[in-house]
Amino acid sequence: MISFNNIIYKIKKRTWGTIVSKARKKSYYYKLYLSFWHQLIQTPDQHKTQIINYFTAIPNSGAGIGHQLANWIAGYWFAGQFGLKFAHTPFSIEKWENFLGFGENEISAKELIKNHGYKKVRLPLFDENNIKEIDLIKRIIASYLDKKVVFVAEQDQFYRDQFGVMEQIKQKFHNATARKNDRLIYSNKNFNIAIHVRRGDIVVGKETNANHLMRWQDNSYFEKVLSTMIDHLKIEKPIAIYLFSQGKQKDFQSIEKFQNIHFCLDMSAQDSFLHMVYADLLITSKSSFSYKPALLSNGIKVCPRDFWHGYPDNEDWILVEKDGSFSRNSIMKLNHHILSL
Repeated sequence: MISFNNIIYKIKKRTWGTIVSKARKKSYYYKLYLSFWHQLIQTPDQHKTQIINYFTAIPNSGAGIGHQLANWIAGYWFAGQFGLKFAHTPFSIEKWENFLGFGENEISAKELIKNHGYKKVRLPLFDENNIKEIDLIKRIIASYLDKKVVFVAEQDQFYRDQFGVMEQIKQKFHNATARKNDRLIYSNKNFNIAIHVRRGDIVVGKETNANHLMRWQDNSYFEKVLSTMIDHLKIEKPIAIYLFSQGKQKDFQSIEKFQNIHFCLDMSAQDSFLHMVYADLLITSKSSFSYKPALLSNGIKVCPRDFWHGYPDNEDWILVEKDGSFSRNSIMKLNHHILSL
């Protein structure tokens, strides 16, 4: 049963989100924030012992887990960039919170505020590549040097190159308590290829919705990428293919021709995520739901070049063009990596 306080919270959140969206590009935007005014009028007492302050980002409860992970990662990254400690804010679904294990060995923002006398200070949105906006955020943070503060990133604060904390989140995920309960359907005797084909929400309205159209990739794209992989992979093990998506098997008739292919269309979201992480080779789509397992994977990642987050320049990351093609150099890079394993 939804409580009255919860309803009020959702109304306030939605109202504030609308205000931020409409004001972001306006000259008065920063004046909406008390933290902006604080840095104008407050000079911290330099003679006091400087407090250890924290930075957190709230995973968007109205979004999918890929989106929420982007929020969390932004908080983790910017804490380091601004010289602050990181404070964990849980994911909105407890099952994902436990599965990922990112909060293990981290202090929570809620605990700091409830039990340690910290107060919450909201920061305005900023462009990570805009020097003036970054300088403003630094001035705001500096104005609270002598106060106990948890700085809270505005909802959906963007951080493009999420691989900046890739090694840290890999360790978190692979050492999480939940890993003791993992069960994989892969066989170690095979070279296991996972493909994520984003469907579900983007199928409806892809012809008229620009956002959906931007994320859409035909089956022919995945068919071409998979064919190239199979033709050029220099491996001795037999190949097993696992396709993770939504819908019916008949929706993927052009992909049925591949040998030893398994359609994982009814697997839970957590199990699909897990199998993408542990695949020997993961073919991602234009989706945060497969981009995030790629960040956690120790296998080979084959990803669309045209995406809204960046990729590391590593041998185990292969970038694919819009038509499903990739360069001879990419093939050489791929096999060089396989031979080095």
